[in-house]
Amino acid sequence: MREDDEDYYVGAYWGPRKETALECARRAELFFHMLARCDASFAQWYGAGRGFPRELPGWPVRPEMKELETFLLKGRSRTDVGKEVIERLGFSQMVWNAKREATKLHLTCGGYSPWGGPNLCLLNPPRQGAVRERLLRVPVLAEVLTSMVTAWDPDYAMASSSQMVDFVEKGGSEVRMGWLTYLSRRLGNLPPLPAPVRIEPVGTLGWLLVLSPEPMTASNPEHVAFTARVREFLDRAGLIQRPQPEPAAE
Repeated sequence: MREDDEDYYVGAYWGPRKETALECARRAELFFHMLARCDASFAQWYGAGRGFPRELPGWPVRPEMKELETFLLKGRSRTDVGKEVIERLGFSQMVWNAKREATKLHLTCGGYSPWGGPNLCLLNPPRQGAVRERLLRVPVLAEVLTSMVTAWDPDYAMASSSQMVDFVEKGGSEVRMGWLTYLSRRLGNLPPLPAPVRIEPVGTLGWLLVLSPEPMTASNPEHVAFTARVREFLDRAGLIQRPQPEPAAE
């Protein structure tokens, strides 16, 4: 399997955090403005809806706080019966930036149920094309991750292929390791790590670990073994396993 055949993504994840749509919109506004500086293709995003101009990929989403608040409020989860808002699940929306070879961005924020899915910011590059080539480079990925971390303050974030995650992840509730990995200071103290891992602080929030200056692929056994080795160092330091929520009361 070549780099071109793998499904790369950038994801930031955090636990229950009760926030209003306006608070989430404030974070999203910062994120979209920072993201626009990472690559020219991130300047305009679009969302779903009826009646949008057919020459466009969807309804334009403007990165302004009040508009983002309205946009997020449209993404509230509701019950099947009665369509009542499920407040504890927060807000969820997806946007994209092109009709073809689009980068997709999924946001879930403001959720505070310990038994629901995580809050997240997930970016999926296109499967092919010039944008993919630009994005799958350490300087750009590091900038995207920094944008996510600065805006959303996640527990952890990473850039990797899903195939690499499948090889390295051991299951359960844990921090996912990637080609690039961010760890919040909330998780604990960072141990010494083997070369050539590069460690960069992200403000006062945490650390960005860059495992290799070149793309890491699941098709390369050395890449898989090294990622697993770094994961083991972090696991011994208590940075990988995440606490499981208590079972819901019946």
